[in-house]
Amino acid sequence: MTAKPLASDTAMILAAGLGKRMRPLTASQPKPLVRVGGKSLIDHALDKLGGAGVARAVVNAHYMADALEGHLKLRKTAPQVALSDERERLLETGGGMVKAAPLLPEPFFCLNSDNIWLDGPTDVFAELSQGWDPARMDALLLMVPHTRALNYRGEGDFHLDPEGRVTRRRPGRVAPFIYTGIKLVSHRLLRDAPEGPFSTNLLWSRAIEEGRLYGISHMGLWFEVGEPSAIKPTEEWLTRA
Repeated sequence: MTAKPLASDTAMILAAGLGKRMRPLTASQPKPLVRVGGKSLIDHALDKLGGAGVARAVVNAHYMADALEGHLKLRKTAPQVALSDERERLLETGGGMVKAAPLLPEPFFCLNSDNIWLDGPTDVFAELSQGWDPARMDALLLMVPHTRALNYRGEGDFHLDPEGRVTRRRPGRVAPFIYTGIKLVSHRLLRDAPEGPFSTNLLWSRAIEEGRLYGISHMGLWFEVGEPSAIKPTEEWLTRA
């Protein structure tokens, strides 16, 4: 079977957060510039996008935005990068997507700037493109089971039904899938969004109620890199890969 082309040529990278969990490393630099395996976190993400054939990336910036913008200007390889400036006000994940929406096509990939992963048989952007159905979906989330989520110590985030529809973990229970922070998004998800800062969770909840939030299970490995203690084991895994 011939593989489908990528569903989008553009991705948004969420890079505006304060990086509090990564302190003290983020006392003097934004979290996207923290280095893992000799490469900044945001360069890990951008290189994956470029390798998959994604031509453009929109990166939002707030905390130490000058340092992040300066770093991005030094890049000479794909993808081409545009900045969504949140210097005046941190808009959180949902508000950040809404502000950047004029720069984003329909649909668009979106990922967190602190994502490190190893692809399975297919790169993650091709995986999402293969599963994308705009008639049924407002967003398609890339999930990973606990066995392939390294450094992760939580209880999981979501369940998937046989059709791939997403439901949330119940309080006090364990869910089989962890959300990687990587997704394919329709502008329909952003409709009637509130003004100012808000979490994407608000949009997820509406999409779940409407039966339009879907997920797929990643066939490779994904690394939780939220704290300084996660850097060394992640580097060791990458060295063995």
